[in-house]
Amino acid sequence: MEPSSNDQSHPLYATDRDVVDRLLAAEQPADAHLVDAARLLMRYENFPGAHDLSADLAKALRLWGLSRQQLHSRTRAIWEAGFRPAATATPGASAAVGSSFDTADQEQT
Repeated sequence: MEPSSNDQSHPLYATDRDVVDRLLAAEQPADAHLVDAARLLMRYENFPGAHDLSADLAKALRLWGLSRQQLHSRTRAIWEAGFRPAATATPGASAAVGSSFDTADQEQT
């Protein structure tokens, strides 16, 4: 898709680009790969920009032989089985979990 003048730049693009590149390199996705793919698909689903990331995420699913519905079904099962990113994270994934809101800077009351 051609960029338009309305396209936005996502603040996590550089980090997410690295993750997507790792996903494309995974011939057999581990649980952490599947979780990363699902969260990034949701992040960029209606985002007006980063079309290359969306296209590459779709390509990863095709390479793995999964539909989006199958991916979400598998990731639900992964989370229900007790998956925690900090314990089994792909490089950089643990920093990507959560809202990126740093509560350490809040005043204690």
